[in-house]
Amino acid sequence: MELLDIVTYPDKFLRQPSKPVENINEGIQELINNMAFTMYQAPGAGLAAIQVGSDKSIIIYDDLPWEEKQSLQVIINPKIIKSEGAIVSENEGCLSVPDFKADVKRSAAVLVEGTDREGKPLRIEREDFLAIVLQHEIDHLNGTLFIDRISALKREMYKRRVKKQLKKDKK
Repeated sequence: MELLDIVTYPDKFLRQPSKPVENINEGIQELINNMAFTMYQAPGAGLAAIQVGSDKSIIIYDDLPWEEKQSLQVIINPKIIKSEGAIVSENEGCLSVPDFKADVKRSAAVLVEGTDREGKPLRIEREDFLAIVLQHEIDHLNGTLFIDRISALKREMYKRRVKKQLKKDKK
């Protein structure tokens, strides 16, 4: 398995909407395996293909993210069919938005449909931490970052910090 580079903000690639996967072939399976290896190495609770430079509509996450035993889940072409309620996801972070966490308002429960890595239909209902993970990763597939869901002031503060760091790195 290959450790993939994680695309980070402000890279414009993260703003692209993902394209549906038409054919689950060997290349897609390899991408999923490499995404899983990368997510666990990072470590993270979820990862969207766009975050590793692929415009495919694929997300992965671990059903037991803080347990020793891995429980990798894969959803190809995921869509949120229904969402209910509201919750504040405290200290939400992202591998593509390093060194920043914020409280984000999310739906409390979601119903997601897509297919698994074998092409079988999936229907997942969650109303826990994984509901937040699913929303976060599906946002990535639509070109949305979690910083788009926070106050303009906090977002601008983060953007300024990143620009300052990028200038510093160029010297």
